[in-house]
Amino acid sequence: MTERIMQSDYMHWAKFKPPVRHALTSSEVPHFRMDKLSIKLADLDMDGASHPRYALLREKIGQRYGVPAERIVAADGTSMANFLAMAALINPGDEVLIERPTYEPLIGAASFLGAQIKRFDREGSQGFRLDPATVAGVMSDRTRLIVITNLHNPSGVLIEDGTLSELRSLAAERDARILIDEVYLDSASPPRRSAAHLGPEFVCTNSLTKVYGLSGLRCGWIFAETELAERMWRLNDLFGVNQAHQAERLGCIAFDHLDEINDGNPAMLSDNREAWNEFVGLRDDLRCTPAEHGITVFPRWTGDTEQLAAHLREHYDTAIVPGRWFEMPDHFRVSLGLPTRDLEEGLNRLGQALDDLK
Repeated sequence: MTERIMQSDYMHWAKFKPPVRHALTSSEVPHFRMDKLSIKLADLDMDGASHPRYALLREKIGQRYGVPAERIVAADGTSMANFLAMAALINPGDEVLIERPTYEPLIGAASFLGAQIKRFDREGSQGFRLDPATVAGVMSDRTRLIVITNLHNPSGVLIEDGTLSELRSLAAERDARILIDEVYLDSASPPRRSAAHLGPEFVCTNSLTKVYGLSGLRCGWIFAETELAERMWRLNDLFGVNQAHQAERLGCIAFDHLDEINDGNPAMLSDNREAWNEFVGLRDDLRCTPAEHGITVFPRWTGDTEQLAAHLREHYDTAIVPGRWFEMPDHFRVSLGLPTRDLEEGLNRLGQALDDLK
């Protein structure tokens, strides 16, 4: 019997690639040091006990996003939230539709769970917008789940509520659900509300990782209808039993100070998007949807992006994410989450590398 090996090659690459000075590979804002806040050891509730379905954290998440606590499931980051949600939503053999390009672990999770995966394209030539007609064209009566990201990873493009409502109608016709990874949504300009408010077809995941610089807390969550949320909690009993309570307490503290933690990031990202748009506008070898939202962009280049990535590392101490990780080798992903001066220097080096390879 052949052993089935399931893993995320992208996540392994992202975690263990050699470090560089100008990491345009990052997918989050600069990390925030929690010790900047006035935290006492007693605040972490060091009683050694687990606190199943810790109510206070769910209440604080709910207050921030306007979702009742009974519809909130805690998870260890958005990636675990996505896996937990899929595990509750699909059975082996179910048909799952996943956007292309997309975040590779979403494909891996659905594959691991035995889904029959079908793809629909978000065309670069159309600004990576989501077209409900394209989704409808690949749907069947067997479709149980549609998987998308909003903001789109890798392009940073926003799906507006009107398009999501059209997608909801398609799902409702076939009694399907829509899983939306919303980990970048709070970096929309201005921020949008979660699609969880649009109808029961939507299951939404998020965390404090990308937009707030708190990836080390692994504070993630799922918004789902109450009955479905209960199913996810029961699965969580199987996968992890309970969340680490001191991390839950730090999550609560983070929500109490979230505006302070995020202070300066929206302005920085706005400046960085402007810097990126100016950079790409001066180049005739790049094509990119203008950066309006989010932390990432996904330009198309006429050359070999693997060669570009290697050249940047070797000669400019700079890194990008080659497009092969998003199934589009003629593109590459750039992070806009660096401090502005660092980003500008990274873009300067990227420009020099592009010129070298003309």
